[in-house]
Amino acid sequence: MSLLSLDLAVPIPLAQTPVWVNALPCRVAAGFPSPADDHAVKRVDLMEQLIKHPQATFLLRVRGESMKDAGIFDNDVVLVDRAINPCSGHVVVAVVDGEFVCKTLWQRAGRMKLKAANPTFADISPKDGQTVEIWGVVVAAIKQFRT
Repeated sequence: MSLLSLDLAVPIPLAQTPVWVNALPCRVAAGFPSPADDHAVKRVDLMEQLIKHPQATFLLRVRGESMKDAGIFDNDVVLVDRAINPCSGHVVVAVVDGEFVCKTLWQRAGRMKLKAANPTFADISPKDGQTVEIWGVVVAAIKQFRT
């Protein structure tokens, strides 16, 4: 079974310290350029924008391509909130037989499956005696581009 692995030694929750960045009060056109706004800069706390439960939120680096159709690629960092109750359709981090995996949770009629977001990877349907624990819900993915 080919699983998406996560860099995970011992996860440590994010600190409650704000992470400030400057933000312009406009959106960036991804098609035709729009007239520039007044370029006033406002400070935004990324912790406040992305993280609801700082003591239960962890950063994990993704390894593998099984979630690429969900926009999560190899080497992305995902924010995982352990305080959110996982529901069918959520992207989650699960522990399957002691291995961490990132998949989409699917639940119907008392059955559970962890679905890959890449057709070249198999879904995980727990078998009798197999240990599967939903560890947390992925709330965001952070990408880094070459500079």
